[in-house]
Amino acid sequence: MKPEKLRDKTIEELNAAVADLNQELFNLKFQLHTGHLENTSRIPQVRKEIARIKTALQIKHS
Repeated sequence: MKPEKLRDKTIEELNAAVADLNQELFNLKFQLHTGHLENTSRIPQVRKEIARIKTALQIKHS
């Protein structure tokens, strides 16, 4: 998600997005360990998205 779109969202929307991405990351890691994950590059993408959203949250809180 682009930083411009993150700035337009509310704190509640950002928290919901982090929760959704954390669930997706859990599922991806589970698939990786069971051998069913096809696109392994998605794990770092999701981690970076979570970091971007958390950074936006810190900026909104300050």
